[in-house]
This record gives sequence, structure tokens and C-alpha cells, in this order.
Amino acid sequence: MVWRWIQVLVLGVLALRAPFVSAGDPEDFRVATFNLENYHLHPFGNRTAKSPESRRQVVEEIVQIHPDVLALQEVGDRGALDELQARLRERGLTLPHVEHVSGWDTNIFVGVLSRFPITARRPHVRESYLLNGRRFFTSRGIAELDIEVSPRYRFTLVTTHLKSRRQSVLADESEMREAESRILRRTVDGILEGSPQANVIVCGDFNDTQDTPTIRTLIGRGRTSLLDSRPGERSNESQRSEGQRTVTWTHHYGKEDTYSRIDYILLSKGMAREWRPEGSYVLATPHWGLASDHRPLVCEFVAKDR
Repeated sequence: MVWRWIQVLVLGVLALRAPFVSAGDPEDFRVATFNLENYHLHPFGNRTAKSPESRRQVVEEIVQIHPDVLALQEVGDRGALDELQARLRERGLTLPHVEHVSGWDTNIFVGVLSRFPITARRPHVRESYLLNGRRFFTSRGIAELDIEVSPRYRFTLVTTHLKSRRQSVLADESEMREAESRILRRTVDGILEGSPQANVIVCGDFNDTQDTPTIRTLIGRGRTSLLDSRPGERSNESQRSEGQRTVTWTHHYGKEDTYSRIDYILLSKGMAREWRPEGSYVLATPHWGLASDHRPLVCEFVAKDR
């Protein structure tokens, strides 16, 4: 009897010293970003409605990923985002927490759907910059959200859609995009300068390749620099084998028939410690082009500070 009480006492002390984890806390979670290529239910501005077949394929790809947090670009008005959310719920993917951010472009918007509660919202909808003596506004808004995965784990999501690579009569499109990237970088610095180890994910369609000033500006330097996760292609039919080249492209530009990586998931140093590269990928499906001219990418994380 005495020995049994000693065992109970020892186990009790160990339980007090161990970190508390609720049975309902997720052990890991997935964050995805996806440019939906004009997800409109009806003609909107100068853009046509997305076909029912295309919308169904969008849902199929998102369900296949089964993200916990989904950042979206080129989504239509709030009604279009609500329709997508309902379609996903019908397929068993419930993402009840929503953010819809407008910007200077009144045709397409930035959206976020999340399984986890959004505890703070700091939308940036009227950011501007000077270029050649003229003031411009960022094409799309920036969503900045604090997301609570569990009472013991939170992260900040920053997502947007930078200026397209289409030529503009107002200014050089690459200079406009680089100026927008500086605004996005200032948003990130506002988080990390006071807390360099904060958990931050910066993702979206940045419309530039990795060797450009736009992406170099976003990644930054020093203690607040970001890690480019650069996930490779994965499909249900095949997994990448040893020695096979990593395929990372996320966008097909039909006019030039080119494939490039312009969609990103960038991680702060704190967030990178929880990143699981083996659970991160660009989704490859046979009918990807029916959904969008972009392919979704996803990163997986451990829901515990390391």
C-alpha cells in the first residue's frame, strides 16, 4: 500500500512538471495559399464569372489539401467567398472564421478562411507609395491576422496579392511591384522588430521570381529575415523519389507559355522552427488548369513553440 502511494505521488509530480496539452489541441496544422483566378459568381467589373466547372475544380483541389488556414487571392466579393466556404463545408471541410480584405482594385480581393479563431485583425486597405513623383495605392489590400491554433500556440498570418506582371500605362509594373513589396516588408518589420522570434507566415501571390528585387526585399536580411519554404510538387499518384528534380512552379502564363514560381509561403525564424518540410508541397493534379492558372501550395507545422 505504501509503495502504491509513492507511485501515485511520483506520477503526480511528473504530471505537474510536464507541459499541459489538451486532448483537443491539434498536434500539427496546414496553411495553404491559392490564387483562384477570378473566383466570381457573376460578371464583376471587367471580369467574367468563373464557370461552375472551374469552381468545382477549385473545391476539389482545396479539399484534397484539407488546409486548416487558407489564404486566397483573386477572390470576388464577400458573396463569392461565402459561396466557396459553403461548398467546402458540404465536402466536409469546415473553415468557419473569415476575413475579406478590399483594396484599390475593386474587382478582385484577398480572403482568408480558417478552422481556428481569428483573435485580431489589422487589414491594410489604403497603403500608398510615391513613384516618379506620383502617388499610387497598392493594388490589393493586405490581410494581417492573429490566429489561435490552441490556447498555447498562436501565429500571425500576412497575405496579399502584389501588382501583376501586366504592363501599366501609368508606370513600370516591376517598379510598382517592388514598391508594394516594400510596404509589405514594413508590415512584417512592424511585427518582428519588437519580437524577432514571433511566429509569422507571409504568403500569397507576389508575381515575381526568387531572384528579383521584389522577393529579395520581402525576404530581408539579418535577424528579421524570412525563410523561403519553396515546397516541391506532390500528387496523389506519385511522390518525389530520390534524385528526381524538384518541381516548384506555381503559375502558368498563357500569353508566353511560361511556368514560374511566383506564389510563396515565407516564414519568420520563430515559425520556421515549427515547419515540417516533409508535409509541405505544391499540389499537382491532372486538371489543375481547370481550377486556376495557379497551383496551390501548402506548408505543415507543429503546433508547439520550439
